[in-house]
Amino acid sequence: MYLNGTMRINSQGHLEIGNVDTVDLVKDFGTPLWVIDEQGFRQNCRDIKQAFSRLGESMVIYASKTLCTTAICKIVAQEGLGLDVVSGGELYTAIKAGFPVEKIYFHGNNKSREEIKMAVEAGIGRIVVDNFYELKLLDKICKELGKEQDVLLRITPGVEAHTHEYIKTGQIDSKFGFTLPDGQAMEGVKEAISLDNVRLVGLHCHIGSQIFAMQSFQHATSIMMDFIAEVKKTSGYELMELDMGGGFGIYYYHGDEPPDVEDWAEAVMLTVESKAKELGLTTPRVIVEPGRSIAGSAGVTLYMAGSVKEVKGIRKYLAVDGGMGDNPRPALYGSKYTAIVANRANEAAVETVSIAGKCCESGDMLIWDCDLPSVTAGDIIAVFATGAYNYTMSSNYNRLPRPAMVLVNNGSADLILKRESYEDLIRNDLIPGRLL
Repeated sequence: MYLNGTMRINSQGHLEIGNVDTVDLVKDFGTPLWVIDEQGFRQNCRDIKQAFSRLGESMVIYASKTLCTTAICKIVAQEGLGLDVVSGGELYTAIKAGFPVEKIYFHGNNKSREEIKMAVEAGIGRIVVDNFYELKLLDKICKELGKEQDVLLRITPGVEAHTHEYIKTGQIDSKFGFTLPDGQAMEGVKEAISLDNVRLVGLHCHIGSQIFAMQSFQHATSIMMDFIAEVKKTSGYELMELDMGGGFGIYYYHGDEPPDVEDWAEAVMLTVESKAKELGLTTPRVIVEPGRSIAGSAGVTLYMAGSVKEVKGIRKYLAVDGGMGDNPRPALYGSKYTAIVANRANEAAVETVSIAGKCCESGDMLIWDCDLPSVTAGDIIAVFATGAYNYTMSSNYNRLPRPAMVLVNNGSADLILKRESYEDLIRNDLIPGRLL
């Protein structure tokens, strides 16, 4: 059993998070239910911030695409981190939460005119420019508004991280960024330097997600430092910020062996320092963008067990009251998770079951072949490490309302996301008059 943060098994044999019994959470808030361990979330922020800051000038910015609500933005701000947003919606959420705008970085490969204008008018810290079209559009918008904007250029370095095909973003064949090996990145730098209304302050790259191989980070960092040196040699322009993105992996399932966060910090920071000395550069400020490694392990999803179907000699299916609507990752990526029976957490496993969702799709499976005690309808199934990319990727497929989310800490449970109602599902529906 993998427990982290404040998770433990109490004297009643129930899973407890933040000193709150999960059985009580289900009674009070229902299922499915996303549960966020506030202390665990905050500790992850602090661990990463400390690991990088002890090695040099650095800034940690939380990747809000992993988990974004106004309450989560508040916590991130209180922990002194910056914020990475990738859409007008995420930016709007941050602004509404009162997040310090100067610490917001805006990503995305196809930002709209409205989104860019919103960001510039808000006075956010950095816009991470992804392509030539956006660079020219940003310069034009800044001119119209009479403003200047600090930017980073997103660079595609040609590094293939050891991760899932769909979450590799640093290889040459990618929709993201200015490609480095073919000279496009240098063209982008020269274009940015020539513009009147943007200030190029640094570079960004992100090689993928759920990465355990620290040599991938070392290699990418070395390539980016070489490019900074090439820019200085070619143009005389020295870039003072290097954003190495995120991607540090976490534990989901047996066999996952994530390194310590200090290993990630050393792979990036020590490479930057040594390359700066080797190349005669001023050591740039290093920025990293953890999201999964902050939110992922801090989240647990609680489900109610329902029907059971046994295919004799093949498999036993246990259905729960959620599924791909609240966690599409197994269907999208083949992602693996671990689970326990939260209301009987001390009982030994006696059978192997596959946990199925309730959507009308054969692929709606949360966990294949999970060892559990004998489960009956009404038991509470807790699935671990669901803090990242569950709520943010959720949907209303089959017109299922999205679950509620609670923040637990020191015996308190606070609702930070209301459960959707059936009325919410039809709120934006319209019936043309000719159908009435």
